[in-house]
Amino acid sequence: MAAASPVSAQEPPALVLELNGAQPSDKGCRLTFVVTNNLGAELAKAAFEIALFNDAGVVDRLTVLDFNELPAGKTKVARFDLAGADCTKIRRVLVNHATECTGAGIDPKACLSQLKPETKSAIAFGV
Repeated sequence: MAAASPVSAQEPPALVLELNGAQPSDKGCRLTFVVTNNLGAELAKAAFEIALFNDAGVVDRLTVLDFNELPAGKTKVARFDLAGADCTKIRRVLVNHATECTGAGIDPKACLSQLKPETKSAIAFGV
């Protein structure tokens, strides 16, 4: 039996976006994300529109989170203060769409089509 080739053993290209936590801040609620660019090329700019759902399941707000540049193969931590948001009432965060996804050799749709959302918080997170 032939051994598996290294290509078949590798994970498919992905942009891993992890909601790492939500903490109250002076402004409202601070969301912390850990993002890893495994798309195989640098992203010159990546930004996502997200929807925040409250404890009643209703969309509380839409906002854009700008992660700026994401070097290939690199992990980056980003924090966003959401003015007036109450962390205790956020039940779900949905990535609505990618507002920016640019980089040499990057398909503009890759940031959403190859997005792998994960969460380490009690808040549901996905697409």
